[in-house]
Amino acid sequence: MRHSRNPLVFLSLALVLVLAACGRGGGSDSAPEPGDRAVAKVQDQTIWASDVKREAVAQGLIGEGEPLDVTSDLFRRVLDEVIDQKLLAREAERRGLDNSALAQRRLEATRERILGDMLVENVVNGAISDQAVQTLYQEQLRLARTSEEIRVRLILSRTKPEADAVIGILAQGASFEAVAQERSIDEATRFSGGDLGYSTADVMPQAYANALRTAAAGSTVGPFQTEGGWAVLRVEDRRRESPPTLDQARPQIVRYLTYEGVRQLLEELRGKAKVDVLLAAESGAPQEPASAAPARAAPSPTPTAPTTTAPAPAAPPVATPAPAATPAKAAAQ
Repeated sequence: MRHSRNPLVFLSLALVLVLAACGRGGGSDSAPEPGDRAVAKVQDQTIWASDVKREAVAQGLIGEGEPLDVTSDLFRRVLDEVIDQKLLAREAERRGLDNSALAQRRLEATRERILGDMLVENVVNGAISDQAVQTLYQEQLRLARTSEEIRVRLILSRTKPEADAVIGILAQGASFEAVAQERSIDEATRFSGGDLGYSTADVMPQAYANALRTAAAGSTVGPFQTEGGWAVLRVEDRRRESPPTLDQARPQIVRYLTYEGVRQLLEELRGKAKVDVLLAAESGAPQEPASAAPARAAPSPTPTAPTTTAPAPAAPPVATPAPAATPAKAAAQ
């Protein structure tokens, strides 16, 4: 039985046409990668396991470098899609659709994009070493300014007399958690004993930050008025904010190094090349060429390597991920 197919897979037909245009007469029987495995044959063209995996990466079904078991249902589904792509490409060739000037320009544009991505893979990605990641991580740690995190519990009341009554009950030795469950109107935290978790003062509502500025761990603060009602807080703990580990920061650092490498490569190439932009400044709205794609046309397939036209992001900050719950959430109730 044939597996169900995703209609969006046909957006990558252009890639298949490029390969067909560059190598008519049948695919090679030589493995494109060491240890590769032939998994199907469409007429005289061999489909390799690496072809299927590359398509799965392009569709976002697996990440770059992740394994894809040839016996899995996902592999069989993507293999069916690759077979369909090749059949469509062959039929397009048979009908002569690849011979028009427009088709040739689109094929060449796709070919250039693929070659540009391969250049990035070979030149930029190949230069990103563990040492480079470690060096940037240590530099970011040196520049990072860690803040203090405060863990608090909340009891939110509708009126000040209700909040004053809460203070009286707590003064008699009642458990803050039990009073929060019984009396707090903040539905987001009452069933956890009012626990707001750890957060820093800069993400708190101003009223919370002001009240907690000098409060020591173990102290009770309030009542004070907020947008959501009258708040009573207990300070559970104060600690210095912890920076992420190297493993947590690695994906962002690698992304930054990749885009920075692309930026430098393009800067070098533009410095060597003669580039003339032929657009003259004209009044009025820009005119699209007659052959331009409609505004809602489907996008081209996602390349497996970072596109060389993307802007370089700022250097990755070393900061602690946002806490699961903050007073801001409670105040919004």
